Amino acid sequence: MVKPRTVGTENLKVLVTGSKGFIGKNLCLHLKEDEDVEILTFDRDDSEEMLRELLRSSDVVIHLAGENRPLSSTAFEEGNAGLTRRLCEIIRQCQSQATILLASSIQATLDNSYGRSKFASEQAAIQLHEKNGNTVSIWRFPGVFGKWCRPNYNSVVATFCHNIANDLPIEISDAGRKIPLIYIDDVVRSFIQFIKTPSPSITYPCVTPEYVVSLGEIAEQLLSFKDSRSSLLIGNVGSGLTGALYSTYISYLPKHKFSYDVPMHTDDRGTFVEFFKHNDSGQFSFLTASPGVTRGSHYHHSKTEKFMVIRGTARFGFRNMITNETYDLETSGEKSTIVETIPGWAHDITNISAEELVVMVWSNNIYNRSAPDTVACAV
Repeated sequence: MVKPRTVGTENLKVLVTGSKGFIGKNLCLHLKEDEDVEILTFDRDDSEEMLRELLRSSDVVIHLAGENRPLSSTAFEEGNAGLTRRLCEIIRQCQSQATILLASSIQATLDNSYGRSKFASEQAAIQLHEKNGNTVSIWRFPGVFGKWCRPNYNSVVATFCHNIANDLPIEISDAGRKIPLIYIDDVVRSFIQFIKTPSPSITYPCVTPEYVVSLGEIAEQLLSFKDSRSSLLIGNVGSGLTGALYSTYISYLPKHKFSYDVPMHTDDRGTFVEFFKHNDSGQFSFLTASPGVTRGSHYHHSKTEKFMVIRGTARFGFRNMITNETYDLETSGEKSTIVETIPGWAHDITNISAEELVVMVWSNNIYNRSAPDTVACAV
């Protein structure tokens, strides 16, 4: 078992086979962020002698290299089982006690060429443990998705993301078919956690969370991300499957789509621009006002807003619609102050500076023209 490193000791040497593949790219980028880890890599075009040299000095081997879609089914045996057997043989010959993390598949239990090759790879790793005592962890992955996954290869998510982001059609043979998925960042997190605190013997760790979702649901979600650029309506993209799919979809955008325009509503008072909207969290916007211009002059029954002046100086005026009590306050871009509008109080905002006023605005609900909850009224 790999012993935890202490201050003053050498870095943990982690060998990643298949480092140029989808999982390998993501894993190596994360590992580079850890100054206590030295990354070693082995890929398809490297020699066996190089592999031998790398294995002699490795503390951890994360074996990702293999075949997913070879030209012939016999290549599964060579690229998966054959390579793993050779790797394990070299480890025994070197008398290395490196911890082994083997990327396998849930198909290892199936009777097909790919599944049989993955099961044989697992058996080679198990025999390494039995004969050489190495700590071995076998990771049976379902579908893995995330940035840098190759479209039109072995991930329907990657294919859908690539096609939708590039305005290409997608094909769904069975929209109701459900598939298990795990997100690449969760895979990498699980790997790193394991190599920092490895479990002895043979283990079958699971990456969590695992999502089970239909092909139709994936397509619908991805298409909604595309449509959000025109509707400005965005979903719960901060976490969970939706968040992971959103980050994945964005990563497939071609460079000329890194930016997009939104409508600007301009009149003699200034400009108003909606940034994005959320059904549960309202909408974000910004407005401008020329010197001396007053905006607002209305009240809401239920709606509330938050304003923050980014540039210039503003005077906010308030009037209670029942008592006629008034209240004024001033804020400027020199201090980060949030001003909240209160239901039942009329309010306006006046630019009292000599420069253009720029203000961020959040409203707790999306503006609805048929039911605006906005009543014009002097303050």
